[in-house]
Amino acid sequence: MKTLETERLILKKWERRDGEALFSYAKNPNVGPHAGWKPHENVKESRRIIKELFIPNDVWKIIWKEEDRIIGSIGLEKDKRRPGVKSFELGYSLAEEYWGRGIMTEAGKAVMRYAFMEMKAEVMSITTGPENLRSQSTIKKLGFKYEGHERYAYLVYDGTVRDTLVYSLLKDEYFEGSEL
Repeated sequence: MKTLETERLILKKWERRDGEALFSYAKNPNVGPHAGWKPHENVKESRRIIKELFIPNDVWKIIWKEEDRIIGSIGLEKDKRRPGVKSFELGYSLAEEYWGRGIMTEAGKAVMRYAFMEMKAEVMSITTGPENLRSQSTIKKLGFKYEGHERYAYLVYDGTVRDTLVYSLLKDEYFEGSEL
């Protein structure tokens, strides 16, 4: 996993010492629940998430260059819907005060370029809840195509099960529409 850079962002591998920075936005009840995870309760929990989820997987911290501040995360994991296919699922979160600035679209494009060009992905997918209109907007800006609505498909932290909207982008579609 390499460091990625865009005009306004640096995407780097998480370190355990980043726990306070993660906690600063992950404690916000407007951030995690949209993605199905509970707001973090303390810095110790944020450090555990970094150690157990972010570091072992391809998850980058998003650094806002202007302030040299960690403001979110973006990552790739194996696509569980496509076993045996070189496919990755994209996931992300962003501090609320940075919403509406095109940051996740910018970060997403960098990660997609990395996945298709360097990891040789054949397809990428992403899911979101029907109520998460902001994420749906980002997903469309990134060029993903709507596949369908999965009913009762995602168990979230509070024990409820949510519907998900599923999107994907094939390698050929990426290269046809990409601004490499």
